[in-house]
Parts: sequence; C-alpha cells; structure tokens
Amino acid sequence: MRVFLIGYMGCGKTTLGKSLSELLNIPFIDLDEDFEARYRITIADFFLKYGEASFRRIEQNLLHEYMTSDDRVISTGGGTPCFFDNMDQMLKHGITVYLEMLPAELEQRLAVSIRKRPLLHLKKDEILLDFITQHLSQREVFYRQAHMVVRVPVSNTEALAGEIRRHALFTP
Repeated sequence: MRVFLIGYMGCGKTTLGKSLSELLNIPFIDLDEDFEARYRITIADFFLKYGEASFRRIEQNLLHEYMTSDDRVISTGGGTPCFFDNMDQMLKHGITVYLEMLPAELEQRLAVSIRKRPLLHLKKDEILLDFITQHLSQREVFYRQAHMVVRVPVSNTEALAGEIRRHALFTP
C-alpha cells in the first residue's frame, strides 16, 4: 500500500505522515526532504539558482521512483499533484489523501516560515492571505481528485489509519 499525502504547503503532511507511517507499520518518505538530501541544496536555494521548472522535473522523477516502490507513506510537496501527470499517477499507484485547511489557518502556519518557502519568499504579510487564498483555489482542482479528503487538524490519527487500511482493501 502506498499512501500519498497531498495538500497545500504547511498543512501538516510531514507530521501526519510520520504518525501514519507508524500506525500502518510502513516506511515514511518526505519528498521534499528526499530532494534536499539527494541534491544537497534546499528547495528555496534550488528555486533561486535553477528555477521552478527544473525543480518540478526532478520532483516528478523522484515521485515516479516511489510509484513502484514497496509500501510507504509519502508526503508530497504542495505543488507535486499540480504538475505533469503526477496526480493521475498517484491515483493509479496508491491512495491519495488531501489534507484540507482553510486559507486563514494556512496563513498562521506559513507566516513563520516564509523564508523557507520559495513561492512565498517575497510575499509581504499584508498580501500573504490573498496569495494563499488564490493559490489554494488554483491547486484545489488537483487536490480534490484525491481518494480521501481529511480536514486538518486531524482529530484521530488512528481512525484515519483505519480508514486508509479499509480503502486499501477495496482499491485494485
């Protein structure tokens, strides 16, 4: 069973992914952390040096590596489902779970980490909420295709793990 956690940056994919990994007893991978470890550069610095298009190609290659790997929980980057055929491939090769948050909630989380987020790097506080609202509405077209939509914060991670297990039983 491969579980792909998708959602906007800052929604908690990595934190929830680690918990689900333990509960489902399968390994966890964070696609962004994997990228930074392999290429020895932060995503923010990579964006500045090589651009988003180059990043998205490498991100797609990493994602495809995990499409046919052993069972695992995979935390994707916020934009991963929105480029190329990534969402279609995740839907075919695993269970996709969209971690949904409201823009105002995302703004509170992201306001403290703007420097680490390449798409937010130059956004001022007064326009951050507007940017998140608009950007999220563009990305939700992809996110809402997920097999499951879960409201964050997740109140019961064990129940979610059980739902994922049940979904896996009925997914070819």
